[in-house]
Amino acid sequence: MIPWEEIDRAKVPGQKEDIILRKRGEEFSIRIAGTELMNSRLHGSEDALAKLTCNCIKTKSNPKILIGGLGMGYTLAAALEQSKQDTQIIVAELIPAVVKWNREHLGHLAGNPLEDTRVAVEIQDVAKIIRQRKSVWDAILLDVDNGPEGLTRKSNDFLYNRSGLETSFLALRPGGILSIWSSKVDEAFTRRLRQCGFQTKIQTLRARNTGKGARHIIWLAEKF
Repeated sequence: MIPWEEIDRAKVPGQKEDIILRKRGEEFSIRIAGTELMNSRLHGSEDALAKLTCNCIKTKSNPKILIGGLGMGYTLAAALEQSKQDTQIIVAELIPAVVKWNREHLGHLAGNPLEDTRVAVEIQDVAKIIRQRKSVWDAILLDVDNGPEGLTRKSNDFLYNRSGLETSFLALRPGGILSIWSSKVDEAFTRRLRQCGFQTKIQTLRARNTGKGARHIIWLAEKF
């Protein structure tokens, strides 16, 4: 078996452990604290996160989309594929190295989505952007943790608690969508979304585009 090769590592703000980019043959992996955050072979549910969300806002003119977490670019690429030319997409990525990795090592995997003129990247905490801008976004996509808890940073808990969800609600335009990727079901989180005024649907999808692999969860929470 081909061994894993470490390509690079970087510090994560507020975290002791490094985030690590590894490669094995044509396969790439990003890990932190012994947990794999993403793998280039397993992005079916990340693609679906963007496709399902964009389908919900396809009738809107000049839509504005906020994506929390660049990852390997698959969510962004799927959003671009489903979006019109008048769409503006902001990607909030906290870790500069992840943007660098996409430009230097990973871009080809998803078709170099950062080169699309509809895209702008902000090296910023997505929670800060959500706090700052009210009634701006038609869609907010969050793929920054493995579920509704702060895995990569404890401060990410804000994104999933009552206060954070209420802030996201205010940041969305009427008819806007808050979409959240998770590796597992969380019934308490579903209730919390509904308590904050979101009309919420849950989609269960496979990790691979082939329909195989682990089951992942996507919450689609609409603001009325």
